[in-house]
Amino acid sequence: MFEPFYLLLVVALLFDFLNGFHDSSNIVATVISSRALHPRVALLLAALAEFVGPFIFGVAVATTIGNELLMESALNINVIIAALVSAVVWNLLTWYAGIPSSSSHALLGGLLGAAILSTGGFEIVKLPGLLKIVLALLLSPIAGLAVGFIVMRLTLWLVRNASPRIDVVFKKAQVLTLIGLALSHGTNDAQKTMGVIALGLFLSGRTAQFFIPLWVIAVSAGAIAVGTAFGGWRLIRTLGGKIFRIRPIHGFTSQIAGAGVILGASLLGGPVSTTQVMSSSIMGVGAAQRVNMVRWNVLRDMVTAWLLTIPLTAGMAALVLLLIKYVIKL
Repeated sequence: MFEPFYLLLVVALLFDFLNGFHDSSNIVATVISSRALHPRVALLLAALAEFVGPFIFGVAVATTIGNELLMESALNINVIIAALVSAVVWNLLTWYAGIPSSSSHALLGGLLGAAILSTGGFEIVKLPGLLKIVLALLLSPIAGLAVGFIVMRLTLWLVRNASPRIDVVFKKAQVLTLIGLALSHGTNDAQKTMGVIALGLFLSGRTAQFFIPLWVIAVSAGAIAVGTAFGGWRLIRTLGGKIFRIRPIHGFTSQIAGAGVILGASLLGGPVSTTQVMSSSIMGVGAAQRVNMVRWNVLRDMVTAWLLTIPLTAGMAALVLLLIKYVIKL
């Protein structure tokens, strides 16, 4: 007999793979643009660090997504499948268009849209958990912009008397900052998939309570790492060159800023958008050197995508749920 949980597992890992594929641009774009590493080497190094990240820094974000957002009464396997399908479709559409959008927003919108349709009301939303997630998603890009600006200013002051050969130091240092950023990304983003798989295990009766088994951590970390290794080249070009011309110092400082914000949020259990944090960090770094060197019109396109993501994925998830219930009849 067909088990819907296995479909949930497949779609969840596909979402995770596309998350890595989609977000590889955030991790390696500055390293590639500054020519610190060969693109393939940068992607493989990032993939390895992403796999390791969740084993080092815990699963607080997975608990937030799986246990603190929606009432248990609103959840079933079909709701989660609908949310994941919606997020997968959105990731594919924005990848094809070359628009850096948020996988976190897509999953949040999908979960809310499917769960609210399933129960017919908003009372199934746990407001403290929703507030925690929304604050993390809203404040993290502001933090990325501010920290990027501050780190760049501080770095410029520290190297104010250095010769142009300092670029060689920044190029070499970017290998370390790339690893740090990839560790933080794997820690935060892979946990979103862990949360929905663990929730599926609980709802299908495979676990007595919500918790994250070790095999769920391993397969989620593996899926996002494989996605990163393949790389989303359309988005790498957007982040790596369209915002401004990135040099080694910009790559070094933006990666420090992004990794710090993402890792801090992960330890607090706040899911964030790596796309948002890295985009804003790059802009903060550019603005710290010269405001008019940043192509701010790129920000307009990104903000438009961010604003549309939650309502559109919520609507798509609701449609997918109707299809599952009345056409496919899972």
